[in-house]
Amino acid sequence: MNNYNANEHRVYEFLTSAFAPRGAFMQTPDLIEWLSAQNKKVEVNISKTTFENMGQWQLSNGSIVHSSGKFFSIDGIRIETNWGPIPQWDQPIINQCEIGYLGFIAKEFNGILHFLMQAKIEPGNVNYVQLSPTLQATRSNYTQVHHGKKPLYLEFFQNAKPHQILMDQLQSEQGARFLRKRNRNIIIKTDDDIPMYDNFVWLTLGQLKKLMQHDNLVNMDTRTVVSGIPFGDFEPDVINFFNYLGYDSNSNEIQKQFLKSALTKTGSLHTIENIITFLTQFKSIYDLDVQKVSLHELSNWVVGDGEIYHRENKYFKVIAVDVEIGNREVLKWSQPMVEPAQEGLCAFVCREINGILHFAVQAKLECGNHDIIEFAPTVQCLTGNYRKSKKAQLPFLKYVLSAKREQIVFDTLQSEEGGRFFREQNRNMIVIAGDDVPIELPEKFVWMTLNQLYTFLKFNNYLNIQARSLIAAISFI
Repeated sequence: MNNYNANEHRVYEFLTSAFAPRGAFMQTPDLIEWLSAQNKKVEVNISKTTFENMGQWQLSNGSIVHSSGKFFSIDGIRIETNWGPIPQWDQPIINQCEIGYLGFIAKEFNGILHFLMQAKIEPGNVNYVQLSPTLQATRSNYTQVHHGKKPLYLEFFQNAKPHQILMDQLQSEQGARFLRKRNRNIIIKTDDDIPMYDNFVWLTLGQLKKLMQHDNLVNMDTRTVVSGIPFGDFEPDVINFFNYLGYDSNSNEIQKQFLKSALTKTGSLHTIENIITFLTQFKSIYDLDVQKVSLHELSNWVVGDGEIYHRENKYFKVIAVDVEIGNREVLKWSQPMVEPAQEGLCAFVCREINGILHFAVQAKLECGNHDIIEFAPTVQCLTGNYRKSKKAQLPFLKYVLSAKREQIVFDTLQSEEGGRFFREQNRNMIVIAGDDVPIELPEKFVWMTLNQLYTFLKFNNYLNIQARSLIAAISFI
């Protein structure tokens, strides 16, 4: 099969799975009960401790580091930029240079592609067990720096042949909390019989997206991999045929709009080239200088016995925790974690332009970004208390918070990565606007179709993880 036919076949496999609300093994309502049962089966104990009592972790030479020199560190940084109203600030940040695996094994059952999912406990998850990828591991974990067991299914990814790889991307993590952190987002396909373990299950893409409509069931690592799945470009007649096959009535109007926006390459307000120029212009005129400093020297931050916190109790804390989890590669350990000061908000505002649904996307600078600026959702409020902020200072915040019920097509609480963040969840929303939102956007915003967003997802460091989380949740059924 030549490359073109292979790519075309891959797109149809993903689309077929996205249109499959029922899987070959477990149905969606049963999955929620199964996750609850998985939670009850494993004993979990998480308790706060002090930096001095974190075992192999030490607060030393102005950073929190592991005795092996691996995993990650908590460093202090000083930021200077000409972007936005605050030109300089200090903060702690997670420094994790390693590129880890976030990967799915995919396999066809009854002619439909299924994804092997793991019910995984992370110490920071608000509800402990969430659906994670088949493999979710840092390099330090899968090279067994912790002297624990190797992650299950690692060899399938390490030995994957090129024809097995359906998707392979490097994607960023939270730019305000990680320093230039990226992970390998990968999907491989197998026809082989593979061993099944008690806390794993096969799901279609349609099932996964339905589960994302519930609070805190699908973890952040799953969402970032799902967001990058390509669905291709099709002519209008083909899209209409997909819609005809996929729906029994006119009750799925928004799903039809999402599908058209995802599969249509023409008719967008701006070309891809225009959007690249839009972003390149910002990258060329705005500077981001990040210098490492001691945690003890951070302006407005206090280093205590068991936490590092802002003097005004804003943004987040760095805390020390002791962890015991029954089914992990290592059963007991200590580590630092980041605890948020409050729940955040991430939202896309969409409207129809030229008959195609467009998304208002903002260019956003964050201190840990690999290339200064990434595309973010229309509204992204993670580090400040958006409920008390002046709405006029944040474009579209008031619009999203006052949206009518019929405008809101997605509204859930979703967790951030539970291996580094302690019980952090953010409200994720997609709001459909009409002519009340003008086509002319504020300076740092641009309209993009879903197809264009998928195009940028093929490449590194264009869409931030908050945007990807929302895109992953978009369902065509």
